Amino acid sequence: MDIQTLTDYLGRYGGLAIFVIVLLEYMNMPGFPSGIIMPLAGIWASQGNIGFIPALALSVLAGLCGSWILYFIGRYGGEIVLQKYIKKFPKHKDIIDRTIERVRTKGYIGIFVGKLIPVLRTLISIPAGVLKVSFYGYTIASALGILVWNLVFVGAGYLFGEAVLVMFN
Repeated sequence: MDIQTLTDYLGRYGGLAIFVIVLLEYMNMPGFPSGIIMPLAGIWASQGNIGFIPALALSVLAGLCGSWILYFIGRYGGEIVLQKYIKKFPKHKDIIDRTIERVRTKGYIGIFVGKLIPVLRTLISIPAGVLKVSFYGYTIASALGILVWNLVFVGAGYLFGEAVLVMFN
């Protein structure tokens, strides 16, 4: 997806577009990079189409919902899913093994920190489910990590977005 397409979705569907696009991004769907999506939500907020806090809250809620989906996939079918994923993306085996070990040894702190690391932040949900990490603890650690990540990117779009848009036009 390009910036113009995403901007059109925001203009047409508003907060719902933020929610759906961020949800898909947190489900690790190809074509939905947070480096573009989150700042666009901030830009959209800076233009007065939505408040900054509602834009951030929508992005955090969507990120949490996407993370929950992957967590439950991991919890109720994770071993099979991980094996198929590794078969399809063998280069990710190392990061998945390290992620499982991180969750196993670091627990909730590992989940929180994992939510701040590109690629790992979306993949960490499946191993957390596979390891049957407490859903309540997983949710808190994930929500905090998602909040920090999204605050940086939505905030950057809010503060600097117009200058970036001018560069792309």
